[in-house]
Amino acid sequence: MMQLGQQEGGLSSVPLPQHRQAFLLATQTHRKPPDKFIEYGTAGFRTRGSDLDHVIFRMGMLAVLRSKAKMATIGVMITASHNPEDDNGVKLVDPNGEMLENTWEVHATTLANSSDDQLVEALNAVIRLLGIDVLQPANVIYARDTRPSSHPLSEALKAGIEALGGSYVDYGILTTPQLHYLVRCTNSAGAYGKATEAGYYEKLATAFVHLNSSVDGCTAYRPQLWLDGANGVGALKMKEMLQHLQGLLSVNIFNDGSSGKLNHLCGADFVKVQQCIPLGAPKDSGLRCASFDGDGDRLVYFYSDQNGCFHLLDGDKIATLMANYIGDLVRQAEVLSLKIGVVQTAYANGASTDYINNAAKVPVACVPTGVKHLHHRAQEFDIGVYFEANGHGTVSSTGFLLLLCYFPL
Repeated sequence: MMQLGQQEGGLSSVPLPQHRQAFLLATQTHRKPPDKFIEYGTAGFRTRGSDLDHVIFRMGMLAVLRSKAKMATIGVMITASHNPEDDNGVKLVDPNGEMLENTWEVHATTLANSSDDQLVEALNAVIRLLGIDVLQPANVIYARDTRPSSHPLSEALKAGIEALGGSYVDYGILTTPQLHYLVRCTNSAGAYGKATEAGYYEKLATAFVHLNSSVDGCTAYRPQLWLDGANGVGALKMKEMLQHLQGLLSVNIFNDGSSGKLNHLCGADFVKVQQCIPLGAPKDSGLRCASFDGDGDRLVYFYSDQNGCFHLLDGDKIATLMANYIGDLVRQAEVLSLKIGVVQTAYANGASTDYINNAAKVPVACVPTGVKHLHHRAQEFDIGVYFEANGHGTVSSTGFLLLLCYFPL
């Protein structure tokens, strides 16, 4: 058995003394079941929670290697998003708060599928291939959603981090966007925001309060929302968020986790796929309603009209509204050198593509399906907008600060 940090033909100058502990933990406590293959994709690893112990243990070790390689803090989120409650998953978050670099997905897959007696060799292969300095300090921060399996899986993650001598901070239960935020803040030394959960609320609340001041005199706007929390972490954190909004928004939260199963007959994916209101939603006409998914990183809106017909405002419509708004700001500011664009996939609503191109006058780029493709293309614009139809998306901006010089929030 080769030691961690050992090179073929002899010991390197920096062998890790923790290699034996890593091996023993993997074989004794976090054993890999035979004939279980799993692949790291855009959403990380995702399967039945009962099948993930050894995978998440190994992702703790990979997060340590990634931290050493990048000389930065790496995040790990334990969640299966919109999947049923019995499923779970794990994904790594890179230093800038974005998804794991895709070249590392193969390392994640290899480690997860290596037999127990091949684990040390698999770790060494990554170290050798990438020239990782194993004496470099490593720091990992992690969080989890509210699934019953998430807490024990977080213990497996911690064991993996400790096995390779990494330091860590356990942030407990958070939404996926909150964990991404904390990673970005930690690595920017606070320049992006305070690296605390409270800092997340304060940053968003400050922006919302300023934005709210621009709707004075708008008779169509009513600051009321009915929110389907998917019986997940988003409901819990929205209650915290409301304490920072100065009473400017009234949110009636249902499917808040006090009863009902995670994502069962509720949540953004259910509303999008079934094209109907979720369990517990008000049926009155004209009420503004929204749905999160299980880890709070998807958002769709919906309402019922006077005839009881369901209407969905999905990611395509959200992207359209964003493009309209940002396009207007750019034209008003006369900063025409800014490159703005919307990124969609071939599955996007064709009517939305036509509207964004021809009415909003914002270019549309098309990429293969998958958030990583959407995000990478959006970053090629000064301001890039993307939302999958399921409500998963964002606005990626490098030129937005310039706009704020003309239109300060």
